[in-house]
Amino acid sequence: MIDSAFRTPWIWKDGDFLRWEDANIHVMSHVVHYGSSVFEGVRCYQTSRGPAFFRLRDHMRRLRESAAVYQMPMEYDADDLMEASFELFRRNGMDEGYLRPLVIRGAGALGLNPAQSPVETWLMGWPWGQYLGSKALEEGVDACVSSWFRPAPNTFPALAKAGGNYLNSQLMKMEAVRNGYAEGIGVGPGGLVSEGSGQNIFLVKEGKVITPALDGTMLDGLTRKTVMALCRDMDIPISETRVPREMLYTADEVFFAGTAAELTPVRSVDRIPVGKGVGPVTKALQAAYMDLVRGRRPDSRGWLDVIPQAAKAGVA
Repeated sequence: MIDSAFRTPWIWKDGDFLRWEDANIHVMSHVVHYGSSVFEGVRCYQTSRGPAFFRLRDHMRRLRESAAVYQMPMEYDADDLMEASFELFRRNGMDEGYLRPLVIRGAGALGLNPAQSPVETWLMGWPWGQYLGSKALEEGVDACVSSWFRPAPNTFPALAKAGGNYLNSQLMKMEAVRNGYAEGIGVGPGGLVSEGSGQNIFLVKEGKVITPALDGTMLDGLTRKTVMALCRDMDIPISETRVPREMLYTADEVFFAGTAAELTPVRSVDRIPVGKGVGPVTKALQAAYMDLVRGRRPDSRGWLDVIPQAAKAGVA
C-alpha cells in the first residue's frame, strides 16, 4: 500500500484528469514487462511570486529527448506539458511538491519490439521533503562506493532518463542502505567515478570544484548544469574531468546534486571522513541554489516557471 502522504486527488493522463484511484495501467503493459518508460522529476517551490517549478521547460525538453532516443512518439510538446503541470498542481492545491512526468508504452505488443504498444503520457505530483533524510542538507550523509558498476557506453543510453536504467540504481541504493549508508556512488566500467544512484556528484579540492566528465555512464543532470552555472556566477573554479575513486577519499568536500536530493553534502565515503564535514564551498553553493529555486536570488536565466493562479486550488 502506497504511503498516504504521496496521495493527491488528481493525476493527468493524455489530456484528461483522473482521480487517484482511477489512474491505472494494465498488467500486460509493455512497461511492466520490459521497463519501457522515460521520466522526469521536477520540484516546485513556494516563492514570493507564488509557487514555481524550477527549470520545468528544460525538464520537459529532456523528457521528449529521452522519448526520442527510445523511439516513443509523443503527442505533446513542452508547452502542452507545462500547462498541464500548472493545472495539475492547481487542482491538487499544491504550493510545493514534486512533479513526475512519465511516458510509458502501454498494453499492445508482447515481445521486445514495442511498435504496437501505445505511448501514454502521465503527470503526477506529490509532497516530498528532503530525499536523503530530514537533516541531510544541514548535516550531510554517509555514502559508499557501490559494488555495482554503472553501465558502459553504448549499452544503455545514459543521457536518456529511462526507467530501465534505474534497475542498476536500485541495486546501488539497496546495497548502500543495507550496509548502513544513505547513498551509493557508482563507478563506470573503467573504475572512474560516475554518479550516485539518483544524483550527480561533485568534489571540492583546494577551493576548486570538480565533477566527472560526461562519459556515457551518467545522466547529464539539470541540477548538475545549474551547479556549474552557479560556480561561474560566483567565480568558483569548476572543471569536468576524469575522477579516480581515490579522489573521493582525499577531497576537501563532496556533495550530491539532483532535483530530489538538491545539494546534499557527503560527510564520509566508505566510512572515511570527507574533510572536516560540510565544507564552506558546499555551503555557499547550497545557499545560492536554495535562494535561486525559492526566488530569493535573481533569476537571470528564466529558470523559474511560476504557476499562473487563474484557477482555484482543488477544483473538481
